[in-house]
Amino acid sequence: MLVEKNLLGWKEVEYEVMRDSAGNCITICNMENMDPMGVHTGDSIVVAPSQTLSDKDYQMLRSAALRIISELGIEGGCNVQFSLAPRRDVTDWRGDPDEPLPYYVIEVNPRVSRSSALASKATGYPIARVAAKIACGRTLDEIPNAVTKKTTAAFEPALDYVVVKIPRWPFDKFALGDRTLGTQMKATGEVMAIDRTFEAALNKAVRSLEVGGRSLLWERPEWRELDEIPVHATDERLWALMAALRRGEDVLSLARRSRGIDPWFLERLQNIVRMERRLLEEPLHPALLREAKRMGFSDEMVAQLADRLPEQIRALRHEWDIRPVYKMVDTCAAEFDAETPYFYSTYELENEALPEEGRAAVVVGSGPIRIGQGIEFDYASVHAAWALQSAGLRAVMVNSNPETVSTDFDTSDRLYFEPLDEEAVRDIIENEGAGTASMPPSIVQFGGQTAINIAGPLRRAGLPIIGSDAEAIDIAEDRRRFERFLQDLGIPQPPGAAITTLEEAMKTAQQIGYPVLVRPSYVLGGRAMEIVQNATELVTFVGAAAEVAAGKPILIDKFLEGAEVEVDAICDGERVLIPGIMEHIERAGVHSGDSMAVYPPVHLDEDEKSVIVDYTRRIVLGMGAVGLTNIQYVVLPRRPGEPPRVFVLEVNPRASRTVPFLSKVTGVPMVQLAVGAMLGRKLAEQGYPDGLWPERSLFAIKAPVFSMSKLTGVDTYLGPEMKSTGEVMGVDRTFEGALAKALIAADLALPPKASVLLSISDRTKADALPLIHQLAEAGYRLYATEGTSRMVQALGLPVETVTKVLSGQHPNVVDVIMDGTVQCVINTPEGRMTGSLRDGFHIRRAAAERRIPCFTSIDTARAAIEALARPASYDVATVREYLGGD
Repeated sequence: MLVEKNLLGWKEVEYEVMRDSAGNCITICNMENMDPMGVHTGDSIVVAPSQTLSDKDYQMLRSAALRIISELGIEGGCNVQFSLAPRRDVTDWRGDPDEPLPYYVIEVNPRVSRSSALASKATGYPIARVAAKIACGRTLDEIPNAVTKKTTAAFEPALDYVVVKIPRWPFDKFALGDRTLGTQMKATGEVMAIDRTFEAALNKAVRSLEVGGRSLLWERPEWRELDEIPVHATDERLWALMAALRRGEDVLSLARRSRGIDPWFLERLQNIVRMERRLLEEPLHPALLREAKRMGFSDEMVAQLADRLPEQIRALRHEWDIRPVYKMVDTCAAEFDAETPYFYSTYELENEALPEEGRAAVVVGSGPIRIGQGIEFDYASVHAAWALQSAGLRAVMVNSNPETVSTDFDTSDRLYFEPLDEEAVRDIIENEGAGTASMPPSIVQFGGQTAINIAGPLRRAGLPIIGSDAEAIDIAEDRRRFERFLQDLGIPQPPGAAITTLEEAMKTAQQIGYPVLVRPSYVLGGRAMEIVQNATELVTFVGAAAEVAAGKPILIDKFLEGAEVEVDAICDGERVLIPGIMEHIERAGVHSGDSMAVYPPVHLDEDEKSVIVDYTRRIVLGMGAVGLTNIQYVVLPRRPGEPPRVFVLEVNPRASRTVPFLSKVTGVPMVQLAVGAMLGRKLAEQGYPDGLWPERSLFAIKAPVFSMSKLTGVDTYLGPEMKSTGEVMGVDRTFEGALAKALIAADLALPPKASVLLSISDRTKADALPLIHQLAEAGYRLYATEGTSRMVQALGLPVETVTKVLSGQHPNVVDVIMDGTVQCVINTPEGRMTGSLRDGFHIRRAAAERRIPCFTSIDTARAAIEALARPASYDVATVREYLGGD
């Protein structure tokens, strides 16, 4: 345990340094946190290079970093974090003002870190690649600079631009979570933007965040009623600072109230506020518009302030010849010519990204990693770029995420580090097509919902899309069109309707009967999706969905509790290849991203598989989808002699988060085939047949991974809104072996001969009976809350009763979790708004904080217990060996 000096309010500065075996040391990048000490650097807004350090302070810290890496004898990359004394008029500290500013070393990471990825993308210097070559014995002067192809890795990068990183937090998913930022990191991803000034890079980074379309103009409605806007560290502090400046608070007062943000940053925010006022007050003219664009204002922001439409602002820009130019990230501030096509936009005169000869296609990436849109879509985007190159086309990548492979400068033929909004993507396409006969087409299938949302604007602008066109996308997303489409095909779906008012919602729910599923349209990751049991809940959750839907219809469906099944299909316009069918262990009601998916399915019979294949083929061909399509079904139980009861839940004409999983376990190169189909190559020409791909002689299970322990106040129960932040995969020759691997990797494996706390809802008690018997037979000691304990006692099994009451009586449910009495929790919530759910919240939070397995789905618990009851020695082999076993 460490006890250290409190440095809250001091500056936080990082240096990324590199050393080889000959003792050569260089500084690759220095970065400064806008947020002062007290906020984890992963939750801080970070600027590169540092903006508030004098040259003397910069050199002092640089020398310290190089001495540290040399003294430690590190060979490769190293990250050094410093805390530097702030301005005295902001945060007072003891010391002689005539002496050099005091500083402390906070942390040294002798490895690549989160900051290493940011430094690599910010400078164009491939830190991991150079570190690997140093590990092989090369020295810095022997390693070529992959960007300039003229200098070596011993040449220190120089930046003639500003980089801003902003974290992406999951609080749009977890509105009730504790939004306070501290030393425990809470962000799930980040965005990065590059421009000539801090103001412009900051505005572009905010555009990249994709949080409800927020720009820096957004304010929380409650702030209007406050005399003093709170500016403590939360995910919304940047917007709060802007709101305070708009209300006239002076920079120094705001710096002090924020407990250490340097006034330099607040003065830059003040510049943005001044431009807002000018756009509000002055008639729009070319000089004003150009100045606003140089400061990073989007067309939409200008339109909002100047009382115009965004398309009108775009038309004015073109009329006044105010267009972005693209500058190259070259590691050397243009001192040498660079050969790496890695660009950012700015409003200057010389364009360094001139159009090139030959066919090209633009791959729209997936943006920041967040719940519902993770690294799976980056996998798909990267493979799409490689497939384009294999087909002889230039791959142009657009993305804003520094953590991903898609933003490596050598993944594509050209990389644009830009926001993934309509304005930026259209500007890039126009730049790539300038002076050519036609604009390059875009691929929007591989970037998740972010890319799909660009399809409509691109179609309206008359720009080409390859693969499933915007019409197919609209059929899938527009509920009324989708209902008519399935009716014409004779394919069943759960009864329901698209509604726009609460009155329509009440009427629809009454007609189809509760429980119903409420969800907004045009969203990903089950955003604001809820299972609603009664009219009271309906009122609450229709309001939440309306807030997310932003004027689009809200969908209300009859909730069908059956087995959920998922397929990915590849269509060339005539034939449909289904690489595999995946069955979810959890029944419908748990989001597919939070479910454990099994390939091949273990409970579907041949008739049900045939119906799923038939429906998939008819849907994909009927929509005119070309490339990848993901379809989710629910299969209801049936009696002998009855036909299969298969209902369509959802169709997404794009790559899904299951594409990497299914590609790896079937050996089918799904993205490559899909891109080939988009470019006009038939499946047969690519060597693949129509229909269901033969099942492999293996079992693979995809299990979700959660970050609940890091998010205070967030409930861990599983429902229709996705909560997992990642996934793991278990592969083996047997189902039991694959399941055991997946559970171990996801930290969900039951410890042997342990104690289990049971708190089972009334609606799942019957399903829980076999599980309880299995636990008792396996030698587990059972603890249970009052109602569940009575049921266990009635079974004749030993159990210790633990009260749910959290005041007065001890031990209670939280006590037995926190003191280590129990090592596993099975808690199934009663309903979304019941007292029992509130009671269960404390149980689930305690389990998350103790980091012990907590099962809120009876199906997941059953899988874990059955894996324990049927121990099998799992096999250890490579995926290639498993696939080669057929």
